[in-house]
Amino acid sequence: MFSLFKNDPIKKLEKLYAAKLEQAMHAQRNGDIKSYSMITAEAEKIEIQIIALEQSTTK
Repeated sequence: MFSLFKNDPIKKLEKLYAAKLEQAMHAQRNGDIKSYSMITAEAEKIEIQIIALEQSTTK
């Protein structure tokens, strides 16, 4: 009944993933390749979590 008000962890992670990608893009444009690679690695970890959650909810 109240599932409308529950937080969706996948949506939350997708927003965080998009924010990390944008942050990485800005670092790359500023020439900070080390930060770019570190932020991109964090984004990839978040993407793996998203995929795992999507697979667990479809089963």
